[in-house]
Amino acid sequence: MASTFSFNSLNAAQRQAVAALDGPVMILAGAGTGKTRTVTCRIAHMLEKKIPAAEILAVTFTNKAASEMRERITGMVTKKAASDMTVCTFHSLCVRLLRGGIDKLGYKRNFSICSHSDQVGLMRQLLVRMGGSDEKVKPDTVLAAISKAKNMGLDPSELEDDYFANLAVAYQNELRAQNAVDFDDLLLFAEKILREHGDVREHFRGRYQRVTVDEFQDTNSLQMRLLQQLVGKPYHVCVVGDDDQSIYGWRGAEVANILEFENFFPHPEIIRLEENYRSTRAVLHTANSLIRHNRGRREKILRATRVGGDPVRIVAMPGDDEEAEFIAEEILAGKSAAGRQWEDFAVLFRTNNQSRKLELAMRERKIPYRMVGAQSFYDRREVRDVLAYAQLLVSPEADVPLLRILNAPNRGIGQATAVLATQWSRDHHQSVWQALCDPAFTLSIGSKTRHAIESFVALIAGAKNRIDLAKDNPADVLHTLIREIEYLPWLERGCKSDSERQQRAEGIQMVIDSLRAHAMQGRKLQSFLDDSALSADREDEDLETKQGATLITLHASKGLEFPIVFLVGLEEGFLPHSRSIADGTKDEERRLLYVGITRARDNLTLTYCAKRLKWGQETGCQPSSFIGELDAEFLDHTSYEEILGAEPSADELSSFFGNLKSMMDGI
Repeated sequence: MASTFSFNSLNAAQRQAVAALDGPVMILAGAGTGKTRTVTCRIAHMLEKKIPAAEILAVTFTNKAASEMRERITGMVTKKAASDMTVCTFHSLCVRLLRGGIDKLGYKRNFSICSHSDQVGLMRQLLVRMGGSDEKVKPDTVLAAISKAKNMGLDPSELEDDYFANLAVAYQNELRAQNAVDFDDLLLFAEKILREHGDVREHFRGRYQRVTVDEFQDTNSLQMRLLQQLVGKPYHVCVVGDDDQSIYGWRGAEVANILEFENFFPHPEIIRLEENYRSTRAVLHTANSLIRHNRGRREKILRATRVGGDPVRIVAMPGDDEEAEFIAEEILAGKSAAGRQWEDFAVLFRTNNQSRKLELAMRERKIPYRMVGAQSFYDRREVRDVLAYAQLLVSPEADVPLLRILNAPNRGIGQATAVLATQWSRDHHQSVWQALCDPAFTLSIGSKTRHAIESFVALIAGAKNRIDLAKDNPADVLHTLIREIEYLPWLERGCKSDSERQQRAEGIQMVIDSLRAHAMQGRKLQSFLDDSALSADREDEDLETKQGATLITLHASKGLEFPIVFLVGLEEGFLPHSRSIADGTKDEERRLLYVGITRARDNLTLTYCAKRLKWGQETGCQPSSFIGELDAEFLDHTSYEEILGAEPSADELSSFFGNLKSMMDGI
């Protein structure tokens, strides 16, 4: 099969990686070394070698990364080959596994996937029921403990805190009663089915004979076990990653997976991509000098393919006010002097609360900016509600979505009735929907509420029949249902502005339009709901849809690049974070700074403050110990005061008078 890549367009290491198709392969891909191109060319090369497209599986972490890889592959091979292969996230892969076999674990195949907001709502109910509301226990704290246990392969009932363990058991029982799973269960159950059921394991090993895992340094121990179950002899598995960019240990990522890969898959071919096409020599030399202080890493040295470049500036600041103002002024000056776009500038920081003063400084100067980490589309109320109605059209017995919209809009079925129905369903081992349909329950409540319930049941059952029996387009059915219940007018009554009303209406329409496009591809409503549940990922926000300078945390910046980068807050206790010093995880903080440095293409400025506002108190700061680890060859140490007192350069004067002339000409 012909493809559109040429070996001649690749460097020597990339060619070696693309040609290595058999047995375990580990590609150590440093920052900016053309990793995605190498992976997609390798997959295209498999097709050239007559490996069937349907046997190829490529797994990555975010929907955005999977989408980008899918697009790149589609541009290199035939349309049929691109559609036959599987390119997806870990969670999406697990949904595929479970839709065909979760019944082996006692679940029904039409299980629903709990969103984070669903989990929080469920845990809040359990806390009230089990006395936690008086103990000031936050739902997210319990859920994080349960998630950590699941990903480590532990039974949540074995949590050290007895109260948390009891909550974990109740939480899991509740999910099972509702035929629902959370995101961790997707991985946990998929691994369990593959491990315990040889027929399922052999089926999927036969189906996916060539497996590629991107961003391998971000895998946790559960994902590693899943991969081992999925890949049998002769181990045609290729993992791609960089241990120097392993920065998610706090959420379970195991850098040992990449450092000890030989223990999982024997005698792998190890290929290093070290030619960097992104950054200047100054930036890369500085990054290399930092990361070599980490112990036990896979040795690699990034080499610049670009010549020249400015030194890396390290600027001492009096305080965080001056830091924010200095950066905002530099962005203003850089934008006008160099003819840059706002989007060329990025400010990276360790923690979200460092952004407040930077935002103020940007606003004062009317600099447009984009914050990464705003509310996800799938967290919006109207989106969650409409998706809940869609879920009921597939399976009314899914308790989580049913309880969400039981009285949205108000239809006379209040919270007290919802509690009674939930309790009845639990006592009678039924779903809430079955309780609402059961005369033994409905006759026990007031006639007004009973009529409201009967109308609701008839409404949902009628809409479901239009899809199941009349084979109507599910998008049309959902649209009609939302209009019939006057959901939007009800929602609009609580809106505070016209723009909010418009946003709510657009959110509803986007869900319905998305479903319509999905149905036109011949795909079922359940697969649309699976995709929607798996898309509720904040990391997948698309920067390209927003405009302005970028304000972003170091963690969120991984995988991105910017011409001009300001990396702020290089102080002991901030970077490295005080918690990492106490926990002995300073190596991960060093990797985090390394990731930040290697985001810069042309120009990099690092700043640290003598004092900073922390917890409402002005606190004295010490420069980060990492600064002392940077090789001095390409560093320019300066201070806020020195820069303010410096004579303007010839270029700056020329730019100033040029801008002044343009302004006068305009007048």
